[in-house]
Parts: sequence; C-alpha cells; structure tokens
Amino acid sequence: MNDRVTPPMHATPDGEAEISLVIRLPWEDVARLGQEAGRLAAQHQRPVTLDEAVSHRLRSRPAPAAHAKPAAEQPTTAPVSALPRLSGTA
Repeated sequence: MNDRVTPPMHATPDGEAEISLVIRLPWEDVARLGQEAGRLAAQHQRPVTLDEAVSHRLRSRPAPAAHAKPAAEQPTTAPVSALPRLSGTA
C-alpha cells in the first residue's frame, strides 16, 4: 500500500461518517462474514448485507487505545489483520 491517497469521507444523516475502502480478503474471511450476516439477520429479523456485518463486527470490538500507551510499550511491528476472527467459528 504505497499510495498515500486519503479516501473521501462523507457525513451520514445519523451523525456518523462513512469512508469506502477496497480490501482483499481470503474466501474463509468472506465466509465468516456471511455467517455473521446470517446471525445478525436472524437477530434483527431482516436481511443484512456483508457491509452491515463488517460494520457491526468493527463496532462490537473495542479499538485498542494505542495512542494512550507510552511509545516504549508499543510493539515495533504490529500484526495487521483485515478482519478479526469471528467467535464461534473454526
């Protein structure tokens, strides 16, 4: 990812912000998102898109507060995961 282009950000009517990203995922991660979307659809009694499943997944996990740690405690290389592993799946 050598391109230093900031994706456009849009304000949404509900007071949040939206950006569009393109990421490459292994099929296993896409399948996990499908399972997550199925669980959410059953819970909300309506169809759920993969976009909604991703958004829900990102919101349901607390973001690490890396900015709050002193620089000496931060790892020199942080593993990057496009998608957190969904609970209940192997």
